[in-house]
Amino acid sequence: MADNQGLSGLSRRKFLAVTGAAGVAGIAGCTSEENPGGSDGSGGSNGGSGGQNLSGEISIAGSSTVFPIASAVAEEFQKEHSDVNVSVQSTGSGGGFANFFCDGKTDFNNASRPIKEEEKQQCEGNDVSWQEINVATDALTVVVNNEADFVDSMTVDELARIWGPDAGNDQTWSDVRSEWPDETIERFGAAETSGTFDYFTETIVGESGAHTQDYQATEDDNTIVQGVAGSEFAIGYFGFAYYQGNKEKVKGVAIDDGDGPVEPTLENAKAGKYTPLSRPLFTYASQESMQEEHKAEFARYFVEQSANQELISDQIGYVPNTQEDMQKELDELNSFIDNA
Repeated sequence: MADNQGLSGLSRRKFLAVTGAAGVAGIAGCTSEENPGGSDGSGGSNGGSGGQNLSGEISIAGSSTVFPIASAVAEEFQKEHSDVNVSVQSTGSGGGFANFFCDGKTDFNNASRPIKEEEKQQCEGNDVSWQEINVATDALTVVVNNEADFVDSMTVDELARIWGPDAGNDQTWSDVRSEWPDETIERFGAAETSGTFDYFTETIVGESGAHTQDYQATEDDNTIVQGVAGSEFAIGYFGFAYYQGNKEKVKGVAIDDGDGPVEPTLENAKAGKYTPLSRPLFTYASQESMQEEHKAEFARYFVEQSANQELISDQIGYVPNTQEDMQKELDELNSFIDNA
């Protein structure tokens, strides 16, 4: 799969290397007759603008985990609508909501967890109404150095000891499991503004934000890859797409949730076996933005691409929506747009 060609001719690994480290992707429009998945065969959604000329700006912020999906969808959309410019910014789910979307500064916010109550209140206080759109499923992946032959799997309890607020009690690998080496654990993980941070702490530690401060925090998943790849005794976590794009640099850890170790794979996530680290991924659309035709059409296109196996699974590395789930999301979005 490493040599699969992306929708623009780039391999998935090259795409992630380019976009994953970027803070902002402003993707230049281009033309193409290829259509990877419009439901009406024209690149537009049923009832949408299809081949009509669209123009204008679209702004997206939020999750670094969803960033590769949004960037790839934006690139394909602009092939069909060269007068539309889509800017995709990786700020973390929380950073996107608090600093951009809920202040009415962006049209969409990507998120690797549902919107929080305080974010809802901020949006409502600024008259920002939203539609939650499920765009894929992730298998959040714990990674270690390729030379770390001593560890292939971990229990949820062991992960909680390494990453929880009391991790100071477990400074070395042998503190966590006696047969592991007496070497200091080097931790690389998501920043507090990240939806991955929220999901990981809630799922592994049992409380949102309950996370050790003894780690290298970043919004750039490629920094985590580099940190773990650079130390035999390092550990990190991020979305499956970044693992799939960097398998030659880091090793994925099987997770034991009580029924034995399960490898982080798309097949296991889709089958519901990879627990508790399978999670839905979202983008949130602003209702005010849906009053503009090019933004509404992009939202429809984004939903349609969520069922595109080639894009979501083969090119990016997440589990795509089923056709039935995609159609349900599209129906709900069209209702939302009609009320804009």
